[in-house]
Amino acid sequence: MGIRTIRVLVMIVIIPFLLGSCKEASKEKRDMVSTKEKDSIAFNVIKEKPGGIEVPRGMVWIPGGKFNQGAVNEDKMAMAHEKPTHMVAIDGFFMDKTEVTNAEFREFVEATGYVTVAERKIEWEEMKTQLPPGTPKPHDSILQPGSLVFKKTKSSVPNLYDYSQWWEWKIGANWRHPQGPGSDLEGKDNYPVVHIAFEDAQAYCQWARKRLPTEAEWEWAAKGGLEGARFSWGNNEKVLSEHANTWEGEFPAKNTRKDGFENKAPVKSYPANGYGLFDMAGNVWEITQDWYNINYYKDRSTKGVAKNPRGAEESYNPNNHPNMKEKVIKGGSFLCNASYCASFRPSARMGNSLDSSQEHLGFRTVADPKMLE
Repeated sequence: MGIRTIRVLVMIVIIPFLLGSCKEASKEKRDMVSTKEKDSIAFNVIKEKPGGIEVPRGMVWIPGGKFNQGAVNEDKMAMAHEKPTHMVAIDGFFMDKTEVTNAEFREFVEATGYVTVAERKIEWEEMKTQLPPGTPKPHDSILQPGSLVFKKTKSSVPNLYDYSQWWEWKIGANWRHPQGPGSDLEGKDNYPVVHIAFEDAQAYCQWARKRLPTEAEWEWAAKGGLEGARFSWGNNEKVLSEHANTWEGEFPAKNTRKDGFENKAPVKSYPANGYGLFDMAGNVWEITQDWYNINYYKDRSTKGVAKNPRGAEESYNPNNHPNMKEKVIKGGSFLCNASYCASFRPSARMGNSLDSSQEHLGFRTVADPKMLE
């Protein structure tokens, strides 16, 4: 759901379902296998980095290969939209080692004068197309630029479906002021930039001569060479706090900070995965270029192996207004907890509307070899 839409719906006390938490047990069974040990792909995928092309600063080469995209064996945290699995072949590509940082995004803004979606004036005529007919226009004092900021609750929350208990629309919240007016980025150059909408990420990519990853590329890279593992480090859930910044304790009231952080963490605070990528689990959600379509995995599973898939042709989520289009986001965030949002797994996915930004949403970029020639 978009920021503008959320603001109006909250003000008129309409609480939609924004951040899902229902889970289904996966009944599939297969062994964890290193993709490096698997037979060569039937598809002619690019595995090795082409000669004569240097690895761009801050990026690593992700070798191509073939894998089963979607929820893996006996993943009891898996949601229905992570299934069924479907075979995908991916050409090799370059990927940022970390999420785009505040320092990197500031360089882009200073070079271009770009203004993010969360900083722009809200247009009522545009917003009301995503609202029920006849929704009254809120007062102009309410229709002000801002974004969603997390607020810890003072006590236990019995209903984890009502996200409004821990999300607060805050006027003046944006990438420069991640927790609203009075907050800043002092000492946080090495933190992931947040409050980024899809359009903002696209603009950065164009400036940097890169692009957003597809969902399949992101998931393949997150696995780090361990195709059948539930996590980017293997299958051991007990070492979560050593590998990812998530919510540990009772969400959303108490965070034990066992992993060292309550909110966002500086990039590279945890070990890299097998491909040299940091924070592919937790910290902040990451935007991909694919449309979110709740039926995509089901449809894709009937069509054989897909090479370099670009996702669904159109956005579809029956829980949303037809005019509300969503992109797939991956990786989970510092708010993910087994009881609410167990999205610190490579197969986890969520939809996020084009104009929506939050305190736990950022991105990283990729580049094809041809883009660097």
